[in-house]
Amino acid sequence: MKKIAALLLVLMLVAASSAFADAIPGLEDGVLTVAMECAYAPYNWAQPDDSNGAVPIKDSALYANGYDVMTAKKICEANGWQLEVMQLDWDSLIPAVQSGICDAVIAGQSMTSERMEAVDFAGPYLYASIVCLAKKDSKYAEAKGIADLKGGSCTSQMGTIWYDACLPQIPEAKIEIAAESAPAMLMAVESGTVDFVCTDMPTAQGAVIAYPDLVILDFFASGDDFQVSEEEINIGISVQKGNTALVEAINGYLKDKTADDFNALMQEAIKVQPLGE
Repeated sequence: MKKIAALLLVLMLVAASSAFADAIPGLEDGVLTVAMECAYAPYNWAQPDDSNGAVPIKDSALYANGYDVMTAKKICEANGWQLEVMQLDWDSLIPAVQSGICDAVIAGQSMTSERMEAVDFAGPYLYASIVCLAKKDSKYAEAKGIADLKGGSCTSQMGTIWYDACLPQIPEAKIEIAAESAPAMLMAVESGTVDFVCTDMPTAQGAVIAYPDLVILDFFASGDDFQVSEEEINIGISVQKGNTALVEAINGYLKDKTADDFNALMQEAIKVQPLGE
């Protein structure tokens, strides 16, 4: 009798999960398909095996891991979904969620008003302050504010607030062409192509592990910091416009999480990121 009761309970839970998934456009199969670059440590990266909880990348022999993957797994566990990860270029992420190629983008995106015209956002799932990275032997390594970066050559990743909104705030900055990816951005400063780059704190924290000769320039509370809005440092999860059921389901997991919770998970990601990222 106990076995029958247990079986009935399992069937009821499966049916309830299926019914809930049916109510969310795109999740009729109970699978949340999430797109990311898989090249943006510590948010996300690709690796050759499933170590440290990595998950397979769709149509690839590689596996995805990082803060975004860890977050996606927790969201799926909370909602009874399976997780599928797609690897796409940065500029392809928003079009992919708009067209329904993926259900969501979890890729370190700022929740800007411009993006909100194209997609809806769940979250935030992280709050990321803006910093710079320079070589330790650079004349900019001791900069105490953005005024101390005056005249330096710099870049950042294309399509980000770092490049579009922050670098122009530096007096007489020599802004070079935007990097196509976060690794390309980091290589620009590591190789000496530019004097410094602008990014967010999690990316910088991961970078100084991979490149110990880099230093983080954090101007918070200096009185001479980058001027950004809340929307620009709130990192969110984009879904197709109008898919309020999916936004609510994701926020159901995120709503009780604090900045400390997010930061603790990010530190876990930083600890296991590949040093080559």
